[in-house]
Amino acid sequence: MKLSLLLPIVVSSAALFLAGCASNATYVDQGSNKMITTVGKINIQDFERAADEMVKSITDNLISPGKLKSGAPPEPALLAISRIVNSTGQQLETDLLVKKIRVALNRTGLIQTSTAIGLDGPEDPLVKSQQHARLPDYSLSGKIIELKDNAGNVRQSSYVFQLTLSSKAGVGVWEEERTITKQGKRDAVGF
Repeated sequence: MKLSLLLPIVVSSAALFLAGCASNATYVDQGSNKMITTVGKINIQDFERAADEMVKSITDNLISPGKLKSGAPPEPALLAISRIVNSTGQQLETDLLVKKIRVALNRTGLIQTSTAIGLDGPEDPLVKSQQHARLPDYSLSGKIIELKDNAGNVRQSSYVFQLTLSSKAGVGVWEEERTITKQGKRDAVGF
């Protein structure tokens, strides 16, 4: 076959392929049932759901009953963020969980979070110059665990979010575990 006859076929095929790959992206409201949910990975709504449930538990069990004590009254209790271990097979940005929790706790007015003290140094480089940073009253640590299973063509993934709030004396004053489980059918033919 001559190149002059093959060229229009190749160009037409490429144009059809590219047209099929084009997308019409749209914004989706958080919490909408139009958000993409995948069985094999943690989605943004999973982080949000876990964070919301953890904040509710901390609020119900520690903040509302007045159990969080500040080492520098009348200032609110000071919380430092420790390590959140990713024990999943995925590369995760754990700040999607932690930041949502921090924002909600700060908004209570009864807890502040430290940007001067952290495992990897200060979160805010400008606070390095502060000589007398207040030591935190509590630290938040945790772990995210992934469990996968399948039966026939049904796949299931469970994501276990475990958090611990420890006092500066090293005593766990609050612990919570939330599991998010998703199921979906495996395609009969896949690539």
